[in-house]
Amino acid sequence: MHIALESPDQPDVIALITELDAYQDSLYPPEARYALDLSVLIQPHVLFAVARDAAGQAVGCGAIVLGPEFGELKRMFVSPRARGGGVARRLLDLLETEAAARGCRNITLETGPYQPEALGLYAACGYQRCGPYGDYADDPLSVFMQKSF
Repeated sequence: MHIALESPDQPDVIALITELDAYQDSLYPPEARYALDLSVLIQPHVLFAVARDAAGQAVGCGAIVLGPEFGELKRMFVSPRARGGGVARRLLDLLETEAAARGCRNITLETGPYQPEALGLYAACGYQRCGPYGDYADDPLSVFMQKSF
């Protein structure tokens, strides 16, 4: 498995993001989804990581949007065909390391209550639940978490 910062504007990565969107659509109504589109993900203040299998195919991704007060973790996803091997943890480790190297000392995230595996991963990696941040409203379909370095 190879994990590195890459541009999200690649056909296999776009296909992976489409897979993520379909998964999210199966869990939450549109008004409870806060996905970033490709035009945001390619901005210079966004770190975007891709996990590739032995054949070079994109099987996981994640992003951190760097802001003045915190970085926000977005678009974390590992395709079902690659789950169970620690890919998500390795993606998160790389993104955190890269964000910290750029001066980020606090990472926040919003996820949903119907993703127990994601909630477990974030808790195991030191994220703690918190209240809404930024422009988010309190919502029963949102779980907010943060981690400081």
